Formats: sequence, structure tokens, C-alpha cells
Amino acid sequence: MDNMLEQKNNRSRYRLERQSLPEALAESLRERILSGEFKEGDPLIQEAIAAEYDCSRMPVREAFRQLEAAGLIVFKIHKGAIVSTLPSEQIMEFFELRAMLECDILSRSLECLSDEDLAQSEQILKRLEDAYHKRIIARVGALNWEFHRSLYRPAERVQTLAILEGINVHIDRYIRIQLVLTSAFEEAEREHRTILSMCKDRDPEVVEFMRGHIIRAGHNLVHALDNRRVSDATS
Repeated sequence: MDNMLEQKNNRSRYRLERQSLPEALAESLRERILSGEFKEGDPLIQEAIAAEYDCSRMPVREAFRQLEAAGLIVFKIHKGAIVSTLPSEQIMEFFELRAMLECDILSRSLECLSDEDLAQSEQILKRLEDAYHKRIIARVGALNWEFHRSLYRPAERVQTLAILEGINVHIDRYIRIQLVLTSAFEEAEREHRTILSMCKDRDPEVVEFMRGHIIRAGHNLVHALDNRRVSDATS
């Protein structure tokens, strides 16, 4: 009995909470950055954030470190934490990296995709289309990546998927901006449907179609973002 009690106490000693306060703060601030509430170059003041969330500055500092690691904020001397700004060239570089990696992993995955895999991809796509139709921008980025990832997972390229997920974090807020500025929902929906159909047919041409899909999205985003930045600078 004593041994059982001791084992129980040891287990409880190492039990982790599902989400710590810094993680919850980081997730909340991340969504506010991605949604555009905090814009490029906006300062994030520790004291103000702590007061807003009714907590001490320590979890805010840890949350800031997580956001910095994700590339969403940077620290500037004499300025503290500010929302990061990606030059258009770097945004396009991310899309070019996506095209290179996603086309490679899709070519490896194509012959491995089962009917069950494709049925799951279709269900995800339906949820993404629902978010398009209802203009639920906050869900679009995550569902877009979930759809793409579902087509790549059978390739079992763990490191490639991890890199692609990191890229998705960097560009998620810009994809949301693009959808708001260009209303590109219909084009995205049409191209995703084509990609899924070609995958169902195991059509190897889907790899080049995917490349065009990603590169076009990158160019459209950079064009819309450049126009917005010029407008913001002159307003």
C-alpha cells in the first residue's frame, strides 16, 4: 500500500498542465498578430500586456520569447518587442521554398495516397471551403495547411513537414491579409478542388499544378501587400 501511494505521488509530481500561462498568452498574442489587430511595427509593451491579461510580467516575457522564436516579433534596442515585418522579397522566398519542398513531398506521396487518405483530405477541404464561404479568416490559414499536409503525410517525410509547418507560421498572417485585400477565395477553392481531383486520379501533372498554385499565390500576395504598404505609408 505504501509503495502504491508513493508511486501515485511521484506520478502527480510530474504531471504537466495541458497549457501553461505563458503558452496561453503566446497563443492569444499570436492570434492577435495573425488577425492584424497588432500590425507590422507595432510595439508590444510588457507592462501593458501584463495589465491587459491580469498577470505578472514573467509569463509575458516567456510568451514573447515563444513569439520571437516563431518569427512573429523581434526585439529592438531602446524599443523592446515589436511585431516583425517581412520584406516582400523574403515573403516570396518563403513561397518559393514552399513550392520546392511541397512539390518534392507530393511527388513522393502521390503513389502512397490511399482512398482513406483522400477521403480525409476531402473532409478537410470541405471545412476550408466553409471557412471561405463564411469569410472566417481566422480558420483559413490552419485549414489550408491541414489540407496540404493531409496530401503529404503518406510520404512519411517528418522533417520536411516540420519545416513546411514552420514556414506556414511565418506566412499565415500574410495569407489572411491577401484574402482580405484580394478576395481570392474563389480561385483558391477552385485550385484546391483541382489538386484533390488530380490526386484522386494519381495524375503526376499535379506536382507542376501545385507549383503554379503556390507561386501564383505568392506573387498575388506580394502585389497586394506592396500596394497596402504604399497606401499605409501615404495615408
